[in-house]
Formats: sequence, structure tokens, C-alpha cells
Amino acid sequence: ESAVAMAHGYAKVAGRPLGVMLHSNVGLLHASMAIFNAWCDRVPMLIYGATGPMDAHARRPYVDWQHTVADQAALVRPFIKWDNQPGSLPAAFEAMLRARQITLTAPQAPTYVVFDAALQEQKVEGEVKLPPLERFAPPKPAHPSPEVLREVMALLTQAKRPLILAGRGSRDHKAWDNRIALAELLNARVLTSLRTPAAFPSSHPLHVNTPIKFVNEATIRAVAESDVILSLDWVELAGLLRQVWNTGDADDVAAKVIQVSVDVQVHNGFGMEHLGLPPADVNVLAEPDAFTGALVSELMKTRERRRVNGYASRSMNKPSSNGGIGVRALAHAVNDAAARQDTCLIRLNLGWPADMTVYNHPLDYLGGDGGGGIGAGPGMTVGAALALRGTPRLPLAVLGDGDFIMGVSALWTATHYQIPLMMVVANNRSFFNDEMHQERIARQRGRPVENKWIGQRMSGPDIEIATLARAQ
Repeated sequence: ESAVAMAHGYAKVAGRPLGVMLHSNVGLLHASMAIFNAWCDRVPMLIYGATGPMDAHARRPYVDWQHTVADQAALVRPFIKWDNQPGSLPAAFEAMLRARQITLTAPQAPTYVVFDAALQEQKVEGEVKLPPLERFAPPKPAHPSPEVLREVMALLTQAKRPLILAGRGSRDHKAWDNRIALAELLNARVLTSLRTPAAFPSSHPLHVNTPIKFVNEATIRAVAESDVILSLDWVELAGLLRQVWNTGDADDVAAKVIQVSVDVQVHNGFGMEHLGLPPADVNVLAEPDAFTGALVSELMKTRERRRVNGYASRSMNKPSSNGGIGVRALAHAVNDAAARQDTCLIRLNLGWPADMTVYNHPLDYLGGDGGGGIGAGPGMTVGAALALRGTPRLPLAVLGDGDFIMGVSALWTATHYQIPLMMVVANNRSFFNDEMHQERIARQRGRPVENKWIGQRMSGPDIEIATLARAQ
């Protein structure tokens, strides 16, 4: 699970896959939660696994039987992009090349190749010639057609109050600059979400309010006032529109909606992580970065960009000292450290205040874990820090105590391979999000609120967080 989480964190920074080797069915079962996270977060990953000999006569007693599965990839097939179990060395080459090609093609997601143990142990006769990797590259990004581009431009240039929802995008600085240029060319307001990595500077004058953690009145007002909405692969667009217009009826959405995404090409119906079906007046099957670049090029032929020299620092209320360290005091300390040097905020704990989140570079913040699987934080931190090693940027993660405890052994890998990182644990000795849920339900049902801690509190004894870390 930690190995897959490390590859997940690495891909969020580097934009390319790591290879992960899992030990037969038992390794895959351990890793399944982390694979689901990576699937939901749309990151590339090459996962290699194994099965005991498919030829029953070749199996050793006991262990080979327990570690042999007739269709091993079926354990995770609903949340991987492609799988294969090659039967020969040439077939293995092809499977690995195809897996790489598929995982790097948007929408990106993990692929899984299974190698029969008997095949692995076969003697190879003669010289093995490796295929030329450069001739099996992934396809070029999907761009919008000229007709679609003209239709989108007509809507946006005629809009009086355009709004850009900056969702999934790469860490590429050119793509980042294009998003800024697009907003300035259209004089469009921009919303960003803490679910996804930094897609637009939060301190830019066109950025509305603060990054979204939960939809609030300011977000609802910004969306409701817009007449054209450009969604750049926004996660949960349908849910946002329903919250704003308080309806499930597409006819009630007052604004024109332009949806730019290729995510429909990966939905398979097993889970609901494709989220709600949003209404779209123009549905553009193109990668957001490629689309934004093409749109900016066209707009610059006829429009002048309203350039902004520098971004204003958003004022934040300094937390009062009451003898404890609350989340706002923690966020203030983290932001103070980040102001002194380039920092990559890899993860944030659930209680982190959205209004104290600042990003002005594509690597300032890396978003969530995709699937909400507790335990991913330490592994993702180590993987992201590996990708950042050798750069001046400080890898920094703020983790909840439950998340940290479940994945703490990932720190050993960071120590062993001398990967520098800083991890801060927000320790309230509880899976507190569920305490809040249980309190709400208790009030609704007239039950004792004081029982909300049961099954969630981690005390008696308190867990020594620093000791767990020191052991690694």
C-alpha cells in the first residue's frame, strides 16, 4: 500500500509513472486501497504483479497454491485502466510497452501486468533484444477542433461575467501560465479547489475568495452571478451546479456551461467515482492544458491581456494564543515557513482552514488523495519528496494522526534512501471527522452527544506519534 502511495505522490509532482512491484495476490490485496486512490486522482502508474505457476504441475506445495489466482487482475480491474497476463517473453515486452502507453494517455490511471512465476523462472535462450521504447510513445494530447474552438470563443467573448473553474491540470509551468493568461484575456473570475493540485494562483486578483474546501456562500454567489462557466476538468461539476441552483434539473442552471475534459473515456460503471453527470452546452473532448493553450493562442490574435504585476497577499487573521495549538495556529506556522523558502505542500489534514491556503506556483500545493483512503499520506509524501529531491523546494506535508499511524512505515523508506522531507502531524487523538458525524446524528435522533467519541477516539493509551516516527 505504501509503495503504491509513493508512486502516486511521485506522479503528482513529476507527471510520469513510477514502477511498482507487488507480491502476487497478497501484495495486490494490500495495495488495493492505494490503487483506488490513484485511480480516482487520475495519475499514471505502472504496477507489476505475479501469480504462482498457472500450470498446476509446476506449483510447489502450499505457498504456490495460495498465491495463484486464475484471474488476479479481477481483484482491482474496476479501478485500473488496463491489465494483462503475458504468456511469453515477447508478449511480456508488448504488455509492458502497452501498459506504459495506456497509463500515460489521458485520462491517466494505473495499469497492471501480471507475470506467471514459472515464466519468470524460465531460462532464456539466446540474445534478448529489447524493443525501441521511442517507437511506442503515448499519443499526442487531444486538442479541440477549430469548429469547437470557435463555438467556445463566441460564448466566452460575449460573456459579461465569465467564470473559470480550474480543475485537474498538470504541474507544467507553461500550462500554469496559459491558465493565468486565459483569465486575464477574458477578465474572467477563477475558482480553485483543495481537492486538486494548484491550478491558478490563489493570490491573483481574479481568484474568487479562497480555495474551495467545502462550498460556501461566496462560492455559491460567484457561480450564480456568472453567465458563462468554463470548467477545465473540474471535479464534481454536477454537484457544484446543484448546490448553487439547489436543483437536480439541468434547465434550472442559468449559466451557459462549457465542459472541457476527457474523463468520460475512463468511466466503467463499477463505482460512482465518475461523480454526477453535469449539464453542458458545449462538451469539449480535449485535454484541458491543450485546450487552454489553443484558446489563448486564438484570443491573443484579437484581444489584449489585462496584465497584473504581482499578486496581492491575502490578509489572514493571526490566531490568538489560548494555551493550545489549534489548526489556525498550525496553518499560520506552516505558511510562515513557506514564506521563507519555496515549499511544496504535499498534503493537508482534514481540519486545515481553506482560507489559510496559499499557492502561487504549480508545485505549491498537490491536492488530495483522490479516493479518501486514510493511510495514504505518509507514502504520498515520500513519493512526492523523491520527485522533489535535488530541487530547492521543501517537501512539506500536514497529516492527520490517523492517516500518519496507518502509513508510518513509509518513513523508513525515506530514511533508507535519504529523501529529505518535513512531516507535521496534527494530532487530536481521534478520527475526529467521524466524531462530528456522530454528534450530528446524535442530535438528530435525540441520543447522548457525549457518546460521539466511541470507536473514534485514540486514547487510553495515547499513541506516541514522535516515537513511531523515531523508530523509522
